[in-house]
Amino acid sequence: MDKLIITGGRALSGEIRISGSKNSGLPILAATLLADEPVHICNLPHLNDITTMLTLLRCMGVGVTIDERMCVEVDASLINDFTAPYELVKTMRASILVLGPMLSRFGVANVSFPGGCAIGSRPVDIHLRGLEAMGAEIEVDGGYIRARSNGRLKGAHIFMDTVTVGGTENLLMAAALAQGTTILENAAREPEVVDLANFLVAMGAQIEGIGSDTLTIHGVERLTGCTYPVMPDRIETGTFLTAAAAARGRVLLKDTDQHMLEAVLLKLEEAGAFINTGKDWIELDMKGNRPKAVNLKTAPYPAFPTDMQSQFTAMNAVAEGTGTVIETIFENRLIQIHELNRMGASIKLEGNTAIVTGVERLKGAPVMASDLRASASLVIAGLVADGETVVDRIYHIDRGYECIEEKLQLLGANIRRVPS
Repeated sequence: MDKLIITGGRALSGEIRISGSKNSGLPILAATLLADEPVHICNLPHLNDITTMLTLLRCMGVGVTIDERMCVEVDASLINDFTAPYELVKTMRASILVLGPMLSRFGVANVSFPGGCAIGSRPVDIHLRGLEAMGAEIEVDGGYIRARSNGRLKGAHIFMDTVTVGGTENLLMAAALAQGTTILENAAREPEVVDLANFLVAMGAQIEGIGSDTLTIHGVERLTGCTYPVMPDRIETGTFLTAAAAARGRVLLKDTDQHMLEAVLLKLEEAGAFINTGKDWIELDMKGNRPKAVNLKTAPYPAFPTDMQSQFTAMNAVAEGTGTVIETIFENRLIQIHELNRMGASIKLEGNTAIVTGVERLKGAPVMASDLRASASLVIAGLVADGETVVDRIYHIDRGYECIEEKLQLLGANIRRVPS
């Protein structure tokens, strides 16, 4: 098990390329099960979760090849096993996303209950209720979701009582090949959901309301092959911008998109950052100044994303003033605070609210990552701390950030990976 060793105190400066989105690539890979021809997916990040999803597809017999341009070709016509086993699903929650497309295309799916980060309860009830409304027969047996359909799924009017990205994605994929029209109300609006919908349209799906909270899907007989590039990773973009703000630096991020990060960019400007944007780049410059503390509250898109809360908490830890961070999505997502306080941060936790009083400097210490985004917050803290910080259990960070230490080295950080 690797760890990161960071010697802090350097202002970040330079330019890097942003990778493709993990949170978009995973559902898009699952959606390739719907096509009756080979599909080519480009701009996938090289991450453990992406590798796990490709391994899952392969273990079901799906043809998966990678060409010289690092595009992945997926041929679902070769599938011969309709089970997503616990051994793979336990490591990655997104494995549940094969349930909808596999059931819709092949009429059968056996999927183990998923694992992933320990950041709170994320039940799959909405996924299952929606599929049952479309005519699926579902039973839970031995830790597996066993789903069947008698012929094609049927279109249905489904209201999701909680905004759920995974639930929206699973039902959207299932509806693409269903008979008749499906309406998804209170659907998630995240850019990754939009990217999935656009991918389905590229394969021949008929979807109205993309980007809104009501999706209307007119089921089609078949979906065909296509070539599709995954969108840039907005959370990786936000993480590097926040790291530069905390470290009083200047960075230029290429191959990204400002429009998917408006709430984050507004908060960074509130923290004192000077931001310029172009068609596919974002520049942040702190002009050597210490950031100002900001107040934020997480909520579904287009509000401030829960996946950026940890990073802003770390920035607030070294900011001028006091900032309040309210987490409304996951009940355990403020657990990184105890590790930040070990580094000299002044953070009080009151339920789902963190009150962060900025200090001039943090102090390097050995810390332990508890989930993917908490890992990123500890790396940011290490970058702005005096002395050496050792971040252990970084397998979490490898699930969501491609070559994070190499990219930070390009920005001037003193960071290296070593075996534990």
